[in-house]
Amino acid sequence: MSKRVILMGTPDFAAHIFERFINEAGYEVISVITQPDKPVGRKREIKPTPVKAVAMQHGIPVLQPEKVRDIADEIAALQPDLIITAAYGQLVPQTILDIPAFGCINVHASLLPKYRGGAPIHWSIINGEAETGITIMYMEKRLDAGDMLSVIKTPINDDDTLGSLYERLTELGGDLLLATVPKLFAGELVAEKQDDSAMTLAPNIQSEHQRLDWHAGARACFNRIRGLNPAPGAFTTLHNKRMKLWASQLTGEATAEAAGSIVGTDSNGILVACGDRQMLCITELQYEGKGRMKALDFYNGNRDMLEGAHFE
Repeated sequence: MSKRVILMGTPDFAAHIFERFINEAGYEVISVITQPDKPVGRKREIKPTPVKAVAMQHGIPVLQPEKVRDIADEIAALQPDLIITAAYGQLVPQTILDIPAFGCINVHASLLPKYRGGAPIHWSIINGEAETGITIMYMEKRLDAGDMLSVIKTPINDDDTLGSLYERLTELGGDLLLATVPKLFAGELVAEKQDDSAMTLAPNIQSEHQRLDWHAGARACFNRIRGLNPAPGAFTTLHNKRMKLWASQLTGEATAEAAGSIVGTDSNGILVACGDRQMLCITELQYEGKGRMKALDFYNGNRDMLEGAHFE
């Protein structure tokens, strides 16, 4: 008899991983649990979550409780052998964790115990990590703190953005889940406890995390810009207006100008002084009320405003 599995998740990250699991794993997915549908876009239209959309395409029943604890009895009645979560968005209570015979496992986009929380991919780039990966672990009451079952790693390169790393980790998450679940059912895995002393957090991105601190070094600003691209974007302010910075390049060139000063341009973009006396080249930006554009085009159209100016 095929094992009975419940999938729990909400965003694109989970949807892509679950799509592969449904198509390739060969188990009976008896239900999908996701967050309630919410308004999306400027028109605030109610749209299904990405995970719900996948479930609907495959004719899998969907549950969308405001609080997952409220459907513990309904989950128990389904008699799942395993529950798999990925970026679900709620802590799962012990009453549900105790239901499946093979437990509840989570697909998490970091090398645990580092970057527990809701934005591990963002923070791994912002903090300049050399590598990251996917960890699959048992779930417990504490956030992302359960015993680890399997890990896969990938380097973080200077040309990686949040977008590119997100896509790569999504693929790796699907690979690792497909490799892990059969071994779990076969009793071939030995869980490894996390070292809580090495734990770091990856909180959801707030507005204060988006603001660039030009007094930090050029590398720190470079990492923050790419760690928030394509969303929600890093920003600075100029003449009391917000400017989002979408792409930049390290120059390795020194400057004596104060941090935040617009030094000039080169062939790639706008040169800005940073706190380590190095210049960062901004190559793509978006001034308040405008669309995204090449930084050089913006500079050439706004020389009077930019020459000798200082980002706040």
